[in-house]
Amino acid sequence: MKVPTMTVSSNTTFVVNRENLHEHSVLEQNPIQPGDLAEGEVLLAIDRFSFTANNITYAALGDAFHYWDFFPVEKPWGQIPVWGFADVAASRHPDVTEGTRIYGYLPMARQLRVQPGRVSKSGFTDVAAHRQDLPGIYNQYVFTANDPAYRPEHEAFQMLLRPLLVTSFLLDDFLAWQTFFEAEQVILTSASSKTALGLAFMLNHQRETRGGPRVLTALTSPGHAGFVRRLGYYDRVVPYDELETLDADQASVSVDFAGNGQVLGRLHEHFSDQLQFSSLVGASHWDQRGGGKGLPGPKPELFFAPKYWEQAAGEYGTAALMQRFAGLWAPLVASMEGWMTIRDVRGAEAVAQAYEDTLEGRINPDQGLTLTLAP
Repeated sequence: MKVPTMTVSSNTTFVVNRENLHEHSVLEQNPIQPGDLAEGEVLLAIDRFSFTANNITYAALGDAFHYWDFFPVEKPWGQIPVWGFADVAASRHPDVTEGTRIYGYLPMARQLRVQPGRVSKSGFTDVAAHRQDLPGIYNQYVFTANDPAYRPEHEAFQMLLRPLLVTSFLLDDFLAWQTFFEAEQVILTSASSKTALGLAFMLNHQRETRGGPRVLTALTSPGHAGFVRRLGYYDRVVPYDELETLDADQASVSVDFAGNGQVLGRLHEHFSDQLQFSSLVGASHWDQRGGGKGLPGPKPELFFAPKYWEQAAGEYGTAALMQRFAGLWAPLVASMEGWMTIRDVRGAEAVAQAYEDTLEGRINPDQGLTLTLAP
């Protein structure tokens, strides 16, 4: 086995307190060496990863959905999973070559040891024992050289948008499959979040061919209302404090990305039985999540994207599902390139600040963050 050139002096790892997300730390661990690998294992040198409100959702729901289990560390700490790029620094697997660039689910660290299985031209699945019972979509790693959607100059957009837009795509498919629950209006909370914007774009982009929904409504903070209006993805944009101005007699579907129990409660109180369906997706306002019990109208239902992916893949086939996603990916990225600014963040101290800013909602919706723990 060749001696890899991608070596590090420390496997710097960013961790948060699972019980108190405001508490975080940087662990300087001994680096994994090529000689530490068992037969069939591969060492990934993590290059860059994105960080958005979606990653805060992973942390907020870490125990309920086992997000802490992908990259376990000693409690009370946890590693928040992120999406990004890495290079194969060392390999003891005959079908995975050193220097190969991959895209996938990573820890906020500088290294990751994986056990590739089901290796194909397009990538591999990490079949490490502790990941066997976790959702398969998160265990798949893609070889960029054989990814038809990959463009080196668009790596930042892929990190930032593909994980979010897959959720947007699955929500779009789910709502269309349900014929929008016969509602005239679809209301998205936290409407400036990237996942909500992706869903709004897809619903709007396909509305003529589907014949619905008739109205797309954005609920957002007053400070983000102007930005959301300028994008033109929604028919109307309503600040949270004007929620009650919406027509309460209009049959509606709510898709809640905010996780704000107060806003959810106001939506249910206002529309009551005219709310045909209430979907819970993210937890952008993680510290205000909750609610849903004893509300008028339908009981809010949590949308878990990996589970729906498995259902849809069984219905359409994985290849067909990916082809449909690709058809929406290109126009949406082209649209978002026109308004999104990418900010690169380097080093443990800057990464910690970026985490705090995201946790507290201080990242502007027109900004995307890519991070590296390299000094």
